[in-house]
Amino acid sequence: MDFSFDFFTAWSWLSIGMALILIEMLAPGLIVVWFGASALVMALIVGFFPGMGWAIQLGIFSVMSLASLVVGRAYLKRNPVGSDEQSLNRRADQYVGRTFTLVEAIVDGHGKVKVDDSIWKVVGPDLPEGTRVRVTGTSATVLEVEEA
Repeated sequence: MDFSFDFFTAWSWLSIGMALILIEMLAPGLIVVWFGASALVMALIVGFFPGMGWAIQLGIFSVMSLASLVVGRAYLKRNPVGSDEQSLNRRADQYVGRTFTLVEAIVDGHGKVKVDDSIWKVVGPDLPEGTRVRVTGTSATVLEVEEA
């Protein structure tokens, strides 16, 4: 039985690369993209050297994939991707500086305010219900307040 890997052409590497990058777009994690980039480079290499054997192609692809993964992850560790919205996924931070009315008096340092359509726990000096308070900081999901 003769087993051949003649399907490793520039077009197949291009297809593999595009499929891997599509997978990265659907399930982002910045891992599969490095393999996709390596496959795209392999498409160029095989395009220039079409007679290259499948074993050499897989060897080059493996080395390039590992190298791009290591270099890419190291680069991203030194240069993390930032966000324009620093309080994204930290909803409490979005309320710092805003003023709200206590719906439950602050007793022994703990009370509650109504923020839009939800109730938030607050910590601060003892104040009666109905007092206007300003959010000065956050601690996880608890708002730190002072009298406005």
